[in-house]
Amino acid sequence: MSDPLELVFVRGFALSAGLIVAIGAQNVFVLTQGARRHRPWLVAAVCTACDALLIAAGVGGVGALASGSPAVSGALGLAGAAFLAVYGLRALKSALLGQSMGLDESAERPSARDIVFMALGVSLLNPHALLDTVVLIGGLASRLDAGSRLAFGLGAVSASACWFFSLSLGGRALAPVLRRPAAWRVLDALVCLTMWGLAAGVGREAMAALVG
Repeated sequence: MSDPLELVFVRGFALSAGLIVAIGAQNVFVLTQGARRHRPWLVAAVCTACDALLIAAGVGGVGALASGSPAVSGALGLAGAAFLAVYGLRALKSALLGQSMGLDESAERPSARDIVFMALGVSLLNPHALLDTVVLIGGLASRLDAGSRLAFGLGAVSASACWFFSLSLGGRALAPVLRRPAAWRVLDALVCLTMWGLAAGVGREAMAALVG
């Protein structure tokens, strides 16, 4: 019996949220533009649209391709669980070491066209974003039926939208906080716990698919 769609949605949301909050080129760009008040609505919208496109490609492509083979689905699930476990370990390391995000608020204000091109670049040409959305989210969605894959994908896209709009529009208020290593330590610790919890659940289901 498959899980309720609401629970699948929450799992997709939690996975995407855990992946997206790590410090990276995309988040640095979104935060800095928000902190400088450089078209934050546009930045958040473009980054959300790009993530939605990549997640749809992963869930609809990779997920649909693998759904017909329990062996492929189980193997992808185990690979995803391993990746989540390593991702959690990296987040734990970051939490222990501490990181911060430098912000230069004196930078020149770019045009709307420049903003769009930069947002497209850090979203679609970012290897980590491609791995997270297309490969990992798509691979983990492969063990679900069509309706559940849709709910999982919508959950993942919703997490991206919530994060990007919160980070971009709240950038001015968040900037002083996110300069502090302690803030990122707390975030990384939460990411670690989320990733390990998801890895345990995904690994258990993947093993059941392979054995069954």
